[in-house]
Amino acid sequence: MTITKDFSISAVIAGFVTVLVGFTGAGVIVFQAAQSLGATPAEIGSWLWALGWGMGLTSIGLSLRYRVPIVTAWSTPGAAMLITTTADVTMPEAIGAFLISAALITLVGFTGWFERLIQHLPLSLAAAMLAGVLLQFGLNVFLAMQAQFVMVFAMFGLYLLMRRTQPRYAIIAALVLGVLIAGSQGLLQLEAVQLQWATPVFTSPRFSLSALMGMALPLFIVTMASQNVPGVAVIRASGYTVPSSPLIGWTGVATLLLAPFGAFAINLAAITAAISMGREAHEDPSKRYVAAVAVGVFYIAIGLFGATVGSIFAALPQELVLAIAGLALLGTIGNGLVTALAAEKEREPALITFLVTASGITILGIGSAFWGLVIGVLALVVLRMNQREAVKT
Repeated sequence: MTITKDFSISAVIAGFVTVLVGFTGAGVIVFQAAQSLGATPAEIGSWLWALGWGMGLTSIGLSLRYRVPIVTAWSTPGAAMLITTTADVTMPEAIGAFLISAALITLVGFTGWFERLIQHLPLSLAAAMLAGVLLQFGLNVFLAMQAQFVMVFAMFGLYLLMRRTQPRYAIIAALVLGVLIAGSQGLLQLEAVQLQWATPVFTSPRFSLSALMGMALPLFIVTMASQNVPGVAVIRASGYTVPSSPLIGWTGVATLLLAPFGAFAINLAAITAAISMGREAHEDPSKRYVAAVAVGVFYIAIGLFGATVGSIFAALPQELVLAIAGLALLGTIGNGLVTALAAEKEREPALITFLVTASGITILGIGSAFWGLVIGVLALVVLRMNQREAVKT
């Protein structure tokens, strides 16, 4: 098989880091979203089971189909939104809302509406948005260094040395060193790790107008605007060409099938996907899809083991997670800025897109990535109008 020939340890490590960042960074929000709906521990485990299998199978299937690193994830903004919109909504009504949102995502994907929209997005703005989304992760390396100087500075120093000699294994070396130092300093909380399997719990959906307006439609909008748009931008900015509408459609199908078990929204990954698409996964871009396949395997493991995997990730100090994520994304941030600012006529709109996205603003429940694109496109249109008028005169 081709994947056997393309296999590399660096790709597997990149896949692990992708899952590590995604789970530790947003796992607690998913727990809170389930708890806000009154979920029992068994139902929370079912949510992880459904999300793990949904993200795992779509990441593996789509990556093997297109030979491109396609990473899916849960909708972190969607989970955060659920926490604030679950008042007077029962679990069956929430499941009904998940199904409606998934049906809309499937429709927008397979009809090609999403593809026609994204084709008109300039690459400079997409790259600027990507750099803006990832900027905080780069900054977190040095914020983590302030809290745990010895561990993070040692990881940073080894990363720089390995970039000169063995760049493919720079992240691997930094991660191993970080774990060793964390263990020597007593920062690993391994005593909290417990073996526990997740069991799917089926909940019959109930449809209501209040859940439709207050949960389903906002979940659809937030997932599309804050997750799928930047997710496609990450793929494009990383140099890959793949039809985006089928990707969106299949994430909708996966959510439809698994929503009764707690999969509230499965979508294209943005921030974490960049880790598997960077040079740390493999020097050859055509072989980086192996990292996304590894992501899928790790996600299925999360689905199977549930709380066990969560406790393992939680055993790592937060500073180590922040540092390894930031180091893994340095190259992607740099490439994004280079692409964003390369075209002089689009430089100012790209810069505006970058700044708005990096600001982290949230308007109408929609994140800064969406608004960065909106304001950047607006700036581009206005400037092009001025350029046309100048040519006429």
